[in-house]
Amino acid sequence: MNLIDISDSNEIYSVSRLNREIRFLLENNFPLMWVEGEISNFSAPGSGHWYFSLKDSSSQVRCAMFRPQNRKLNFLPKDGAHVLLKVRVSLYEGRGDFQLLVEHLEEIGEGRLRQEFEALKKRLLEAGLFQASLKKQLPFFPKKIGVITSPTGAAIQDILNILNRRFPHCSVVIYPTLVQGNTAAPNIVKAIQLANQRNEEDVLILARGGGSLEDLWPFNEEIVAYAIHHSVIPIISGVGHEIDFTIADFVADVRAPTPSAAAELATPAIEDLLQSLQEKQYLLSRLLKQKLQHLQQNMLWLTKNLQQQHPKRKLAEKMQRLDFCEMALIRLQTQLLKDYHVKWHKLEMRLLAQAPKHRTKEIGHHLQHYSNILMSAMQRSLATQNQHLAGFAAKLDALSPLAILKRGFAIVSDSSQHILRDTKNVQSGDEIYVQLMEGKLTCKVKNIS
Repeated sequence: MNLIDISDSNEIYSVSRLNREIRFLLENNFPLMWVEGEISNFSAPGSGHWYFSLKDSSSQVRCAMFRPQNRKLNFLPKDGAHVLLKVRVSLYEGRGDFQLLVEHLEEIGEGRLRQEFEALKKRLLEAGLFQASLKKQLPFFPKKIGVITSPTGAAIQDILNILNRRFPHCSVVIYPTLVQGNTAAPNIVKAIQLANQRNEEDVLILARGGGSLEDLWPFNEEIVAYAIHHSVIPIISGVGHEIDFTIADFVADVRAPTPSAAAELATPAIEDLLQSLQEKQYLLSRLLKQKLQHLQQNMLWLTKNLQQQHPKRKLAEKMQRLDFCEMALIRLQTQLLKDYHVKWHKLEMRLLAQAPKHRTKEIGHHLQHYSNILMSAMQRSLATQNQHLAGFAAKLDALSPLAILKRGFAIVSDSSQHILRDTKNVQSGDEIYVQLMEGKLTCKVKNIS
C-alpha cells in the first residue's frame, strides 16, 4: 500500500481535492472483495440505482448498486435480508461518505433457497407439470386411502382422527417416510413409487406439518415433483400451514392448505352423506307419490277411453259413417254422370265441327279465295314488270351504239381494237378499222390533218 506523507507539506487542500484524493487512494489500494451483512434502509429511486446500508451486530456501511449491475438480478432485495456482496471500496466525494460500490449481490440461507424455489417453479411451469388439464379427479367414495408422511409427526394423528370421524369405513395405509433433511426427498419418491406399484389405494395424501422454508425443502425437490407428476393415483398435497406453498402443491392434483384439510378433501363427511340420503329419500318418496297419482289419473283416463272404444259403440259409429258414405257416394255418382254427359255433348259438337266433309268444303272455299287473290296479285305484278321492262328497253335502245350507226355514224379502232378518238394516236400508213351499220372496213391512213 502506498502512503502519502504530508507531515512536511505546507500545501493547503480544498475539501473537494481532499475527498478526490482519498477516493483515489481507497479505490487503488483495496481490491475487489466479498462482504457479508444484513440489508437495511433499502431504497430504489426512479433512476434505477439501489441505495442501502449493510450492517452486522456492531457496524454498518453505506452501499450503492447502480442500474447496470442490479439489472442482472432476478429479485429485489428487502430490509433484513442476509446477503453476500462483491464490492469495490470508494468514497462519495459530494458528502465525503465512505461507501461500497456493489458489483454483485446474492442472498444467503433462506434467500438462496427462495431463489432456487422460484427457478425450479419457473422451469417446471415451462415443462407443463402445472397444467390444469393434467389434474386427476378425486374419487367421491374412496375405499382405501394412502398417507405418505412421517409416522411420528403430529400430521398423521390429525389425518387419522379426521378420516375416522368423517368416513370411518375407509381403510388407511400409511407409507412412512422422512419429511425433513437431505435424505427426505428420495424417501418421499420411493413411497410414491411403492404406492403406485401396489396400486391398491384410490387416493394418496402427501403431508407434513408446518415449518420454515428449509424444513419444507424436501417437498420443493425436482425429483419429488416428477414422482407426483408420474403417479397414476390422484395425490392431495397437504404440506405446512395455509400460508406455505411448495412445488408439490403446484404439481399435485389437489392442494390442501393443511394436512387436516387434505383429509377432509379426500373423504366425504358421513353426516353430510346421511343428510344427503335423507333428502334423497324424501325426494324419492315425493316422486313416487307423484308417479302413483299420475298412474291413477292415467288409469281413469284409460277406463273412460275403453268405454268409448267399446266394440258395440264403435260398430254403431261405423254403421252411421257407412250410411253417410253411401249417401255421399250416390251424390258423387250422380254429379259425375252429369259432368260426363256435358263433356260428351261438347266433344260431339267438336267432332261434328272437325268432320272431313265440313272441313273439306271449308278448305275449298278458303283455297278458292286465296287462289283468286294470288291470280290478281300475279297479274298486277306482271303488268308492272312489263311497264318497267319497256322503259328500260327504250333507254337501252337510245344508248345503244347500233342506234348511232343507224344515223350514219361509224366507229373507228386501231389494230389493237382500241377506239380512236384523236389523230394523235394514228400515224400515216397505219391500218385502221371502221365499223358501219352493216359490215366492217379495213383502211390505210394516207394523210393526217
